[in-house]
Amino acid sequence: MIPHDEDHIPTFDDAALEREWQAQESAMRRERLQLDPAGDDARSRCYRLIARSLRQPLTESLPADFAQQLAARVGAVPSPAASASASFEFKLMLVLAATMAVAAIAVIAIYGSAWLPSFAALAPNPQAPATHWLLALAGCVGASWLLGLWQQRTHRHQR
Repeated sequence: MIPHDEDHIPTFDDAALEREWQAQESAMRRERLQLDPAGDDARSRCYRLIARSLRQPLTESLPADFAQQLAARVGAVPSPAASASASFEFKLMLVLAATMAVAAIAVIAIYGSAWLPSFAALAPNPQAPATHWLLALAGCVGASWLLGLWQQRTHRHQR
């Protein structure tokens, strides 16, 4: 005979965990059999309430047009306050980028003479064959990037 899952009692290393499991199972069984809860303690009554709640179907379900409502909310035009906030954040980001660019130019102007010769030594020889390939690679990457921007722009205007 194959034992049912209800009859299977797991083994516990901790006696307190086993007592808790036994209390839960006893409350679930008493609730399923609809026995009188008068003799139950507070813990068993709580477990019976949980078991009863889990056996009942949900009282509310999603509306029939839930997906349409959600799509309308997601695709809705943002409020003026949200667009003003985004505009302020964009302006703040531009100010931060400009400040960092000015700071970088100032650092190069002040300290450039000390470390610029080190970078010049790292640069490849203009007559080396690798230089021509590096320039060709940079040109291809730049052309691909510009082509991608142009395609995005034309697709955006077609819609």
